[in-house]
Amino acid sequence: MKLEAHSPTKSRVQKKDAVLITTTGTMDRGAFDFHTRISEHEGDIMSVATREVVTVPPTTKIIDAIKIMTRKNFRHIPITDAGTNRVEGIVTSFDVIDFLGGGDKNQLVEKRYKDNLLVAINADVSTIMQHDVISIRSDGNIKEAFDLMLKNNIGSLPIVDSSHHVHAICTEKDFLKFTAGIVTNKTIADYMSKRVEKASSDMTISDAAKTMVMNRFRRLPVVKGDILLGVVNASSIMHFLGSGEAFEKLTTGNIHEAMDVPISSLISKDVVWISSDADLGKASELMVKNGVEALPVIDDGKLCGIITERDILRAMAE
Repeated sequence: MKLEAHSPTKSRVQKKDAVLITTTGTMDRGAFDFHTRISEHEGDIMSVATREVVTVPPTTKIIDAIKIMTRKNFRHIPITDAGTNRVEGIVTSFDVIDFLGGGDKNQLVEKRYKDNLLVAINADVSTIMQHDVISIRSDGNIKEAFDLMLKNNIGSLPIVDSSHHVHAICTEKDFLKFTAGIVTNKTIADYMSKRVEKASSDMTISDAAKTMVMNRFRRLPVVKGDILLGVVNASSIMHFLGSGEAFEKLTTGNIHEAMDVPISSLISKDVVWISSDADLGKASELMVKNGVEALPVIDDGKLCGIITERDILRAMAE
């Protein structure tokens, strides 16, 4: 199914089960300065980091790493030496769909494992991990971590000691909490992505994954005609495998049996959306509350853009 693109004015949100957030609602009032708020915690990255960090050794099977990420609802997992806990790599949900869905790493499935999903997912996680890991010392400061993530366009930052042992992890969501519920005096309209790539409801998971990897997108709005059904992201596809649902589609073990089902089958949550006149602080609040990394932007019943965690953090960095 061909991806429908460059048509932000054609899609209407599905009114049933939708959650709308506009500029109305309870928010903290007063002047807001993101840099000042970061400076209040200067020198203490551990004060905002996620301390519940789970690591796995490079010899962990890919499927076992996926199951851990699914169970813990993680988008990133550091790969560390089993004996020293020194960081050696990192795997993200995007790496997983690259492996399964048609990116460079998918060539391993096709060529080395002859499209056999069961064999491929039992390979070592080191096969798909990113080896060049950007990290920060545990005595570093918040501003340094924030700048590193934005400069390198990454969604997480392992926090290590002087021996590179992993102690915690800092993610985009951790920084998003700085702005949640605060009036930033910055509207979504000025920072959202107006060019929205969409997936039709009958597009296969495989084709959706290929579209994400090719365009470096982590999520795709899913539409049926001009109705927005929801948003599917890289983690949704990863969870499809980690939950075991994918294996119910297998008869011969070929990966296409699992991945050639409609992407709409992965939509499990209500549509959560926001209007373009809302403040970025309200978007942050909604993302944190609902555990989502992006919000479709709906004006007058039409899909006109999408706002992501990274969009908000870049806006705050100005």
